[in-house]
Amino acid sequence: MEAPRIIAAVTRVVRDVGIAEELAQDALVAALEQWPEAGVPDNPGAWLTATARHRAVDLVRRRENYARKLQEVGRATEFAYAAPEAADPDDIDDDLLRLVFMSCHPVLSAEARVALTLRLLGGLTTAEIARAVLAPEPTVAQRVVRAKRTLATKNVAFEVPYGPERAARLGSVLEVIYLIFNEGYAATAGDDHLRPGLCEDALRLARVLQTLMPDEPEVHGLAALLELQSSRAAARTAPDGTPVLLRDQRRMRWNRLLIRRGFTALAASQAVATGAPGPYALQAAIAACHARAHTYEETDWHQIAALYALLAARTPSPVVELNRAVAVSMAEGPEAALALVDTLTAEPALRDYHLLPSVRGDLLERLGRREEAVAEFRRAAALTQNERERDFLLGRAKASLSGD
Repeated sequence: MEAPRIIAAVTRVVRDVGIAEELAQDALVAALEQWPEAGVPDNPGAWLTATARHRAVDLVRRRENYARKLQEVGRATEFAYAAPEAADPDDIDDDLLRLVFMSCHPVLSAEARVALTLRLLGGLTTAEIARAVLAPEPTVAQRVVRAKRTLATKNVAFEVPYGPERAARLGSVLEVIYLIFNEGYAATAGDDHLRPGLCEDALRLARVLQTLMPDEPEVHGLAALLELQSSRAAARTAPDGTPVLLRDQRRMRWNRLLIRRGFTALAASQAVATGAPGPYALQAAIAACHARAHTYEETDWHQIAALYALLAARTPSPVVELNRAVAVSMAEGPEAALALVDTLTAEPALRDYHLLPSVRGDLLERLGRREEAVAEFRRAAALTQNERERDFLLGRAKASLSGD
């Protein structure tokens, strides 16, 4: 959980994300060696950051430009962690956000920006990133390595840019914040269905961007989406960690404060928009439909299906089409939705995407085709790398087989 903050803090010192990641790993190894005997510090994050920074300073001292570099990082080795006063009213002192913008520099390809940011800030493994972006694992590994090398050789500054340059990087920044949140909202692998720390980091970054770029409708749109999605967190898993479907969630457990914040951000997005809503604003509008419904049955599925149709037209994607099919199943019935889903089975990007057979299994079950549904649920369970989700899908297969 602390790794992204450590990497960001050390990058401020060494100006090289590859070296910063190695130093962060060194600090974590030092903790594994020392804490069992010395005990866990009162502030583990501060200890880890301080250790990594000390090693960064030692590294800088060994460089040829010793005197200049040492003076440059002098203030960075003060471990009170007080944020320096911003030199410009449009500036922002947030190392995580600086790291996001650095990782989204235009010297990198769009695919490399996403992969690198998910690695550095999301803490995702190469396999997890590959599943998140629907790309082969070796391809993702190469993207990350080349991205680190490119940032180092191009001497990309560790900063939040200003003016047109900031706007040019905004799309990539929003995308990676969104993907980091998604990994926390439904973990691609591991024992836990949720990774709350990632959701919190992504939501905080989205809120920071709102203050930084108040005239950007998609910034508010993303913030609205994350606020509304976060509002359901407490209801999305049972006490034992098992996922809970939307239709079975206890809506009294939805966080009303986050819902109000989401509505406010969505209104801000609509207020500053000058044209058609962007993809994040559309997704936020969909989330708002769910938040307004007091019960699952009251949900305006026709409106949600219409919003997904707009989203599909704006940003064509097989995943969007799959989500639209779910909305269509509620608005028009499972048979109409199954026809849409069947057209997606040949999509290469969805070949190993476990939610495709999961959705198809749900539709088949609702149509009374239980044996086919069982096969789809089992196929979905075989594809997912998340233990909780695998158990949940196998449970659905068992229930469908028995007719429960």
